[in-house]
Amino acid sequence: MFFKKGLLIVISGPSGVGKTTLGQKLLTQYPEMKYSISVTTRKLRKTEVNGQDYVFVCMERFKKDIKKGRFAEWAEVGGNLYGTSKTFIEEAINSGYDVLLDIDVQGASQLRKLYHENGVFIFITAPSIDTLRNRLNLRKTDSEQEIDARIMLAKKEIKESNNYNYVLVNKDINKTLEDISRIISSEKRER
Repeated sequence: MFFKKGLLIVISGPSGVGKTTLGQKLLTQYPEMKYSISVTTRKLRKTEVNGQDYVFVCMERFKKDIKKGRFAEWAEVGGNLYGTSKTFIEEAINSGYDVLLDIDVQGASQLRKLYHENGVFIFITAPSIDTLRNRLNLRKTDSEQEIDARIMLAKKEIKESNNYNYVLVNKDINKTLEDISRIISSEKRER
């Protein structure tokens, strides 16, 4: 009997391009798809659930897991550590499940080295920097300074988009979702 491995579907892009919304819609559309929940050392927020939003651990535990090679990728962001469980990814894709990650370009670069055979790397961007700024303003979650910082980071991230298999401009969330679904179908047929 022929057994297929699952795909590792990595979605990256600047803050405000719709990655979270696209990820939620993909998980609804593909109920057999598994979402990789990041491990972090940052503090749990009031609205978050441990094991659902993130897996929250202490700094000591995270550092031990780094030494033991338990992360497929990890990074320090704002003084906190964030990582992706290697065991989770490998068990899922080896069992035939597709795994979805919403991750920054730094993490995607690390994952590309490990999972280039099973990975599908999709970069999502906005039609323009002005559109991105408007979307961030509409969220009403960040100060003007924070938005400026996100825009500066977005410009750097966009330069990394040529390292991805696919680059999609998210003008319309439903059209972008259709494009991602076509990419997934095409990649499954090819493999």
